[in-house]
Amino acid sequence: MGTTSRLSFLLRSGRHRPGFLSARALAWSALVAAAGAALGAGCGRTETWDEVGSSGADPWACGNGVCDGAEDCGSCAPDCGLCRGCGDGACDGDESCSSCASDCGVCGACGDGACAGAENCGNCASDCGLCPSCGDGACDRASESCSSCPLDCGLCPSCGDGACSGADTCLTCPADCGVCEGCGDGFCAEPEDCSSCAPDCGACAPCGNGVCNAGLESCFSCPADCGACATCGDGACSGTETCASCQRDCGVCSVCPNGVCESFETCSICPTDCGACEPADCREVITCASRCIDVEQSPPAFSLACVSNCVSRGCADVQFFVDQVMTCALPLLPACNGDFECVQEQCAVEFAACLGATC
Repeated sequence: MGTTSRLSFLLRSGRHRPGFLSARALAWSALVAAAGAALGAGCGRTETWDEVGSSGADPWACGNGVCDGAEDCGSCAPDCGLCRGCGDGACDGDESCSSCASDCGVCGACGDGACAGAENCGNCASDCGLCPSCGDGACDRASESCSSCPLDCGLCPSCGDGACSGADTCLTCPADCGVCEGCGDGFCAEPEDCSSCAPDCGACAPCGNGVCNAGLESCFSCPADCGACATCGDGACSGTETCASCQRDCGVCSVCPNGVCESFETCSICPTDCGACEPADCREVITCASRCIDVEQSPPAFSLACVSNCVSRGCADVQFFVDQVMTCALPLLPACNGDFECVQEQCAVEFAACLGATC
């Protein structure tokens, strides 16, 4: 995960209302907690992938910040700067895929996972990693371009057209090319960054400000500002969709274990990351469940996943008494016309037993 926060822009399940509720809401909380008991602790995504290391270029050759030896703009733009004319949209003169990927496209071997031959961080970041200056917030036009550092220089014009072509790679344009191998393993590792792998690295800083920044953000990298992509919501996590770009189809960005207790994880779902749950009594279960409920809506809105995680913390007696509350309360709902004070009065014994139970 690195130091970058996980996807802060993804919406959380349920409403959270801290503190203890009124008797009416308390009864509802217990009832909903009971309904969630059957769901158990739930489950999260548990698979992991091998962490992919950066192959990186030789630190004493191209990419060391010094233009020396046989290096020139054609062989090592990161050290010697881009050749004149690179970035004008036309591949002409002495330009080639090796010297100016933004105009001439990436070389055929770029993307094979090996930083070899004429590849360097300037013309094939997906194999060689990002150049050291990439990510400082400033696009140094002498050595950086949209093909080598979209984080600073913005996306290349071809990115977002639906075709992985030209200067597009999985690192510079995941919206067209898909995410690179290793993205989604829960670790934000070089050369991944927020623009190339939001599932691991989180949304980039501007995402979430309500403005879709053209050239830097898209429906893929920042659906919170730019809206969902066209295929999001069809029920299939396909194409270039990820948990970051389309939670509705792909689910939440949560990996267990990866050493981080993420926003969608709890002690019951991922004790390895979040620690073991402490047994909770009935009152604690109800209080926990109440935070999953928005009692201002009619009928109240709640997240069953959130409630079931609360119930899973109860010891055997608590879960037994919660079941007794449910058995008593459910048949009374029609007779009480949804009035939970009425339900509480009719099931006072069951509620009292539940609230009096200890672990």
